[in-house]
Amino acid sequence: MSTITLRGHFDGEKIQLDEPFDLEPNTPLIITVLIGEKRGNERDAWLNKSAEYLVAAYSEDEPDYATHAVKEPNPEYDPGR
Repeated sequence: MSTITLRGHFDGEKIQLDEPFDLEPNTPLIITVLIGEKRGNERDAWLNKSAEYLVAAYSEDEPDYATHAVKEPNPEYDPGR
């Protein structure tokens, strides 16, 4: 028996798939309910963590690097921008 994992949600009346997927009538299914999980939690967690790292990488106190530390200069770099 082969399986595939599909994301879905309960809309208050019936189970809905988040993405279209062709199923034959009477296809047997196994449903796993994620108790306590809120829709979007995983995505929100990744976005928040990404934002934290971007803030750290581009913060106001980011040190200037010495010119000799640059191994390959960018010919298109314009320091006046």
